[in-house]
Amino acid sequence: MAEPRARAARHKGQMNFASELRLLLLAYGDPSPHPSFPSEPLPETVRVLDEIVTDFILELCHGAAQVAHHARRQKIKVDDFRFALRRDPNKLGRVQELLRMERELKEARKAFDQNDDQVAKDAGKKGAASPEDPDGAESVTGTDKTGKKAKGKGKRAAASRRESDATEESVSKKRKTVG
Repeated sequence: MAEPRARAARHKGQMNFASELRLLLLAYGDPSPHPSFPSEPLPETVRVLDEIVTDFILELCHGAAQVAHHARRQKIKVDDFRFALRRDPNKLGRVQELLRMERELKEARKAFDQNDDQVAKDAGKKGAASPEDPDGAESVTGTDKTGKKAKGKGKRAAASRRESDATEESVSKKRKTVG
């Protein structure tokens, strides 16, 4: 950090992360000063750590705002924070890991929602299926009941492919071990 900024008067004495810091200190094995004291960390320790964390976040936000200002933008982007953390590979790596995990979770939620929608549509189709085609699916040839060419390869063809793949893959494959 370049130069420490004076804390604004409105933030003076305000605890922003007290409960999280208490749990963090406990997780890292903060010893109590004496067995007769409670297992809670000292309030001064929590206060000092809270000031350090708050100052770090404020400095990081100011640095990202400067990067955005230099790029002639009014809004701060995630890349501005990455740029502000570029000199600390540990923090930058952790930020990138968290952003990757967030993206993966978003994609998984989207796929799960699409899967739910597809199941609901399939349930509606099964109720309206004709007796000669109980699944309401297209035939293996790729045409539907009206004789029009259907999109995709068909559910039955995919199911038969999956079964044949399963029988071929059922042969156990041994991994090579380095010994």
